[in-house]
Amino acid sequence: MAGSAGLTEPVGTQPTAVPSVWLRDDEGAPSYTPKVSTSTTDPLIGRLIDGRYQVRSRIARGGMATVYLATDLRLERRVAVKVMHGHLADDSQFKQRFIQEARSAARLAHPNVVNVFDQGQDDDSAYLVMEYLPGITLRDLLQDHGALTPEQTIDITEAVLSGLAAAHKAGIVHRDLKPENVLLADDGRIKIGDFGLARAASANTATGAALLGTIAYLSPELVTRGIADTRSDIYAVGIMMYEMLTGEQPFKGEQPMQIAYQHANDSVPPPSNANDQVPAELDELVLWATARDPEERPRDARMLLDQVRETESLLHTALPTGSVATQKTMVLPAARQLTAETQVIGGRAPIARETAPISPNAVKLRGKADARRRRGWVAAILVLVLAVAAGGAGWWFGLGPGAHVTIPTSIVNMEPDTARGLLEDLGVEVAAENAEVYSLDVESGLVAGTNPDPGSSIRRGSVVTLEVSKGPRPAEIGEIAGLDLDAATRAIEAAGLELAEDQIDYRFSSKVAENVVMSASVGDIDVSGGTDALSDGDVIYEGQSVALVVSVGDVPDIAGLSVEAATAKLVEAGLKVDPEPQESRSETVDEGLVIGLADHGTLRPNDTVILNVSSGPPLVVVPNVVGDTWAVAKEILTEAGFALDYNAFVDAAPSFFTVSSVDPEPGSEQPKGSTLSVRFSG
Repeated sequence: MAGSAGLTEPVGTQPTAVPSVWLRDDEGAPSYTPKVSTSTTDPLIGRLIDGRYQVRSRIARGGMATVYLATDLRLERRVAVKVMHGHLADDSQFKQRFIQEARSAARLAHPNVVNVFDQGQDDDSAYLVMEYLPGITLRDLLQDHGALTPEQTIDITEAVLSGLAAAHKAGIVHRDLKPENVLLADDGRIKIGDFGLARAASANTATGAALLGTIAYLSPELVTRGIADTRSDIYAVGIMMYEMLTGEQPFKGEQPMQIAYQHANDSVPPPSNANDQVPAELDELVLWATARDPEERPRDARMLLDQVRETESLLHTALPTGSVATQKTMVLPAARQLTAETQVIGGRAPIARETAPISPNAVKLRGKADARRRRGWVAAILVLVLAVAAGGAGWWFGLGPGAHVTIPTSIVNMEPDTARGLLEDLGVEVAAENAEVYSLDVESGLVAGTNPDPGSSIRRGSVVTLEVSKGPRPAEIGEIAGLDLDAATRAIEAAGLELAEDQIDYRFSSKVAENVVMSASVGDIDVSGGTDALSDGDVIYEGQSVALVVSVGDVPDIAGLSVEAATAKLVEAGLKVDPEPQESRSETVDEGLVIGLADHGTLRPNDTVILNVSSGPPLVVVPNVVGDTWAVAKEILTEAGFALDYNAFVDAAPSFFTVSSVDPEPGSEQPKGSTLSVRFSG
């Protein structure tokens, strides 16, 4: 979504320059080349998506999707259309993450969050339609101008935190905050976007084995444990503040893992170390937001936003000092206070508000800032004291009781004694009694985990309890076959088993009613009759997945219908019909009407069936009765299924007259029930 900012009209129109509202007093507005492509090699350019969105040009391309500038023909407005790459269409995880972006952003109605208008599927491509914002990204601004002024930094940070506060209030963690996702519109609006990695914030969200988000802005807990909450977003905001104030990121490395290691093990330095023009108050804000321990950070964006506004007030009311050399932006008046959560720059005057009482956090941060300004004769004493303190702290945190160690993840699947020795070698105290837990993945008798969890950073000397596997917990469940799907689902969940949508096999059945379970299995074990009916030696365990076969009812009766009527009836039932029917002869169905379906096996919704259409009665060979008496010939021809046309007077003496000819001639194949003409000789 970041690609939707910093854009102008496609090639052929005047490119948009970097808006002057983002520049310092002494800077001009250099030309900014829009990142819009009209390459004809992109098959989507010029295409009409979903009958509504006319693609005009390509804006940006990422690893998951491409963003296009398009025209909404229905509402006659420009929009940004984000289309997921075709090769990811079959990956349900990527598709779900793509749809999650639309759902997360759609839940937020806030001036500092990019609006999402629509989401859908066109052919094999999932897409979402967003607000189009001509302008640039914060990344573009930083690349063109390096460090920003404290006023610019505060202004952008306030806007980002306003939108983020709305997300946190709605229970959403963004998880991918970075300058590329902060959009600076030409008219001065500031918005955050790209909720593709967003997750609910009601509980800690684990990312799994792979880290999501941009490595330069990942919090320590995301790097070490893969856990994100609202405080992880606060850490990313703190890193962006550092980058805005200094023009560079706090941690650098040639490999991503080098940067990740620094985030996990090092504290972010004060921005004033890299830029001596940064006020001490902003140093303290950055250090608070980027504390390694999440408990020491603001709990959410609202808390940090309130403090940023109070710090802005402190900066503009404090007397200038040698360490504060602030330079006002063109559109940022001093001590600006807004009642609305959004920051709109340019085009309107700021709205004044009453100055709020200074909070304890503000007092604390201001006290820290004042302490950082003290210079002069105490410097030598401070250096000496700090040297002694550093030595003590170095021993305390490096070798002493305050040192942190990480519980190795490698102890999972170890023998308990081996794991105990490994932890004790790290300086960790291991509880005498092991805890026993059920585990579906770890063999009985081996270490399944620890308390605290493997991967946790703890102080040396802390007590860790080994959790030893008892193996998987056996599951018990009653008969499932014959239950409707809702009842079966509840029974499966109550038994501690799992049921996924892709493990339900829907089939047509003439014997089982619609939406009723026909059979159930766990792996190769049939559990249709419940665990009491299992064969000796068969056991299922909690956490295993159950596969269901569910009836969708009987195939519709189509005998005697026309091809068109039968096709419509089958399509309505969820089947597809082959346009080339099979033909068979039938004594009971008239020619051209449907006998039924051609031979088939198990039928499922969306399967293709072939119609069996009557081509008339079956063919019968005309018996050769020439020379036979009429008494004999009549019986033979009648039993063969033919109607007879003959002179009735021969019935008076059937044994006297003999057959002289039959038309059609004997030996030919004729439809059963057709009429034969018989002639006689006396």
